[in-house]
Amino acid sequence: MSPAQKPHRVSVINCGIDALTFGETLVEVDRLIQARRPVQHCVVNASKAVLMDEDPRLREIVSSCALVNADGQSLVWASQILGRPVPERVTGIDLFQALLGLAADRGYGVYFLGATSEILEEAVARARREHPALRICGWHDGYWDADDELVNHVRASQPDILFVALPSPRKEYWLAEHLERLDVPFSMGVGGSFDVYAGRAKRAPLWMQRAGLEWSYRFWQEPLRLWKRYLLGNLKFVHLLVKCSLLGSPGVDGCGDHSSDGPGAL
Repeated sequence: MSPAQKPHRVSVINCGIDALTFGETLVEVDRLIQARRPVQHCVVNASKAVLMDEDPRLREIVSSCALVNADGQSLVWASQILGRPVPERVTGIDLFQALLGLAADRGYGVYFLGATSEILEEAVARARREHPALRICGWHDGYWDADDELVNHVRASQPDILFVALPSPRKEYWLAEHLERLDVPFSMGVGGSFDVYAGRAKRAPLWMQRAGLEWSYRFWQEPLRLWKRYLLGNLKFVHLLVKCSLLGSPGVDGCGDHSSDGPGAL
């Protein structure tokens, strides 16, 4: 994909996914940053697809994002079953780490928002070790009282990339509400990526990631907290996929093709 081209977006169950490889995603992020217009990025996995089916507002926000990637292997498989294949998964944690390198190479400033103070400081320290040239504009933990004060602080820091490590759908709601006032060219929700990057949480072995079993590794680590999300959520996701396979109704709110010339309104 050349820098002048925009991604091809297809509908997978109930959301538009940009059919991009990991490398093409990095090129597109670079293009969006250079365009200097505040845009929101989102990754979608089975759990979020289920949330979007139950939450029209979340579905609207994700659909309006400038760039949407398939974070979970289940979304890639679903796209293939539905005949609108996404080339590969682009996980939030992998993209987050790659963008740190891109920012260091390009001179882009980054801002870290979310997680606990301790985890955040460890993540920032690692970023500094691995990318000495990285321009870190600031950071703030995931606990604050006044949105206006935080938004003004981020805006005054003038980052090119904002990483938001909050749970879904809180991060999607918050970014959508404050995107224009933040005035950051590229804002990305990264979920628990700071925890992983800081070494506080472990990812599944590579073979489990490639086999689409990363969710089971996370479930094994925290079964009491995640049983509803993964066991019930996965069943709901399969139900949605079967319904879409049988009905094939059009539109992003349904199950049909939703190709577009570009990712959202740019």
